[in-house]
Amino acid sequence: MNKSEKIICLLLGAVLAWYIFNETGKAKERAKLVASSAAVAVERASATNAVAATSAPAASAVSAASATAPAAEPKKPALPSVPEKFVALENDDVKLTLSTWGAVVKNVTLKRYAKDRGDVSEANPAVTLDFAEAPLGAGTGPVAAFDLVSQDGATATFKAGDATRTITLGADYRIVFEDKGLTGAISLGAMRMGDSKNDLLSVDSWALDAGKGKPGVIHHGDDDSPLKPYLVGGLAGGCSGSKSAAGMPETADVAYPGAQTWVAVKNRFFVTALCSSTAANAGFDVSVTRDLRAADYRPESVAARVRLTGEGPRTTTFFVGPKKQALLWDLGMRDVMEFGMWRWLCYPLVWVLNLFDSWIPNYGVAIILLTILVRILFWPLTHKSTVGMKKMQELQPKMKEIQKKFKDNPQRLQQETWALYREAKVNPMSSCLPMLIQIPVFIALFNVLRSAVELRYAPFLWIADLSEPEGLFAAYLPFGGLNVLPILMALTTGLQSAFTPSTGDKSQQRMMMVFMPLMMLVMFYSFPSALSLYWFLSNLFSIGQMWIIRRQTAQKTEALMPEVIDPPQPTRQMRRHG
Repeated sequence: MNKSEKIICLLLGAVLAWYIFNETGKAKERAKLVASSAAVAVERASATNAVAATSAPAASAVSAASATAPAAEPKKPALPSVPEKFVALENDDVKLTLSTWGAVVKNVTLKRYAKDRGDVSEANPAVTLDFAEAPLGAGTGPVAAFDLVSQDGATATFKAGDATRTITLGADYRIVFEDKGLTGAISLGAMRMGDSKNDLLSVDSWALDAGKGKPGVIHHGDDDSPLKPYLVGGLAGGCSGSKSAAGMPETADVAYPGAQTWVAVKNRFFVTALCSSTAANAGFDVSVTRDLRAADYRPESVAARVRLTGEGPRTTTFFVGPKKQALLWDLGMRDVMEFGMWRWLCYPLVWVLNLFDSWIPNYGVAIILLTILVRILFWPLTHKSTVGMKKMQELQPKMKEIQKKFKDNPQRLQQETWALYREAKVNPMSSCLPMLIQIPVFIALFNVLRSAVELRYAPFLWIADLSEPEGLFAAYLPFGGLNVLPILMALTTGLQSAFTPSTGDKSQQRMMMVFMPLMMLVMFYSFPSALSLYWFLSNLFSIGQMWIIRRQTAQKTEALMPEVIDPPQPTRQMRRHG
């Protein structure tokens, strides 16, 4: 391992140490938050009782009923005695099933997204988000029996006593509720965990006070939120805490205080969110049900209800659809994508990926084109770095002479070493820069490719789904089947190490050629195949670039070598006169 590689490892180690230390501190804070979550719920319940209201026609009666129930402990409301009737609203993207019980949305069918691999068909129906247990638009208290007053295209109007609700299915997966005589909390519906082990369930919100009096997004599965233990598992949660299901309740009801601009409940690819409302809100309540079949903690479903305040008519806009950047951007909810600190880099990567797919409709090809683009952009930098490493390798004999000559004089050794670098026009740190710059790019691509809804069930060559590992022969092989791309990625990583000029010890270089590929293989084996495809292609480009540089260097060396002219062969006449 040469000096540059050691510096890179030290920097990465420092980043990792900082992350672990930071997470340990956060874990302690999360434990305090969990211990006090019951007190927070009681405090929020008393505040909510003053504004709790009804979805029934008699607002005062239902307000009294909802005031008896704490915000963090919702009870199943009484159902009407009259039969439930259903109404359908539909456009090219979405089909809604509405119920006259509460004038709510019972389920949402996303017509452009198949439930399983392949196109939408009778055998493979579209994805349906089931809100039966927590209907979209439901309030607190007894459920009222509404009558359908009118239905016109994508709009339906319901009435119960003095209460009126109009539900409109808009473009881009938006659902608008216009309420008169209805106040209080309103439900976002619920999301369920998918079957994939790469799936997730989480809650995001934009708080008017996200800390230090400033507004901002809160990812309740990552940030210091009382919700985190119930979204990731364990009382500490996260990387520094246990994810064991031991001691975790079957269902947890948590109240989150403070006004929010929007609130979203999401899984890996889809989201249901309250985008905006003319009524102010005082926080929201979340109910998390865990998967009892899993040994480790795993949430099975998450439902949320926003506490809207104030009297009079209100208009509330929901979004129920795919986690697609362009759609969420227009709603001011781009942070639902959860790209983190690298969001500034993730946003253009998603745009470029979709641009390439619009040219050639295949996301496998789009990833190839994206890899080519990234490598072209970094070509000058990596070329200069590789040439510099090659020159450093050529300087090793002179370096050893200087080290031997001035081994007892460290100051002179340093001066002579830097003089040699200046003479050869070599910067020993130049090899670090390309690797350090490419780290944010890879992290950004990791965030984009692991949860891009565009890659869901996207096929490419032998890969059935770019958002999942390949899983070839899964019925016959352990560990989820055979994943070819991570193996190819590990092999090309080793080959890349062999091609990379090194000034370190040969035994250390050989060890890195084995250790690094094995580490990458274990790390990437269960990752989405889109990530392995990108890394494998990137390795191929690096190997090709190094081969070109080696060939150019060899040609220059041959050109600089003096031409050796062989002496003429003596003739018979020359020998006679000699």
